[in-house]
Amino acid sequence: MKKKPLIILTGPTAVGKTAASIGLARAVGGEIISADSMQVYRHMDIGSAKITKEEMQGVPHYLVDVLEPEEPFSVVRFQELAREAVRTIYSRGKIPIVVGGTGFYIQALLYEIDFTENSDDTSCRRSLEEAARKKGAEYLHDRLKEIDPEAAEQIHPNNVKRVIRALEFHQQTGEKISTHNERERQKESPYDFAYFVLTDDRQLIYDRIDRRVDHMMEQGLLEEVRALKERGLSRGSVSMQGLGYKELFGYLEGEYPLDEAVRIIKRDTRHFAKRQLTWFKREKEVIWIDKQSVGREDEAVVRQIISCLKEKEIISE
Repeated sequence: MKKKPLIILTGPTAVGKTAASIGLARAVGGEIISADSMQVYRHMDIGSAKITKEEMQGVPHYLVDVLEPEEPFSVVRFQELAREAVRTIYSRGKIPIVVGGTGFYIQALLYEIDFTENSDDTSCRRSLEEAARKKGAEYLHDRLKEIDPEAAEQIHPNNVKRVIRALEFHQQTGEKISTHNERERQKESPYDFAYFVLTDDRQLIYDRIDRRVDHMMEQGLLEEVRALKERGLSRGSVSMQGLGYKELFGYLEGEYPLDEAVRIIKRDTRHFAKRQLTWFKREKEVIWIDKQSVGREDEAVVRQIISCLKEKEIISE
């Protein structure tokens, strides 16, 4: 049976995925699934650089504004919602286009990675969560370094949830989660896919990040975070782990001055972009679209992507 088409458009933060994705969707009859861990939340528009209704230009978007900030969101939930969106898009005779910078989410959908829990016993997880509260994220990350250096290299120390999952997996199965993930990545995708990674000169991306953060502050990011805090969200909430949110929480709790919070947001976002590029370099069968070569206008990017799609026979001439 012929596999159905799936297009992925990803790349580091601030590279220009959103505008290019709209041009692409309009050109190929596509609908967009967001692979972003923050745009899924309502009331978090500025810090997530959420696409506006006007910017969508009538292109349907899935997994944007579907959860309240109090609700947890994980790769498993993403996989479930994204599969549902894919089925809906196919039923409408359209092509799903997955757009966003969360490589782990994209991988989970593309290769239908199995995240089945190995045990119903949650005592191990509770014990690790308690250790994180008492001894801090760095302590748990150091433990992971000892048992699974590959996983520790791939998971940021602040991503406590994923560090705990990796430690729990090892404790339950005796196997390293990095070995499990590598095996899952070797699976064949059920889709006839094209995986595009948009990139540009590194310094230009960093400059765009700095300007974007300044623009977010001008738009009222601090007020957005303050409203979420007043709503009852804590710094430890899943939705507050996004860049910009946790740093401004630190400012609101008197940890450092506002200009220092902004400096940290810019620095950590640049580090995040670097980690994203490292992740995409490890992925197989990706097609790099370098704006330094194809041009920085969205039309030039879209033309190049369409040319590749025709070559791969994902769309017809």
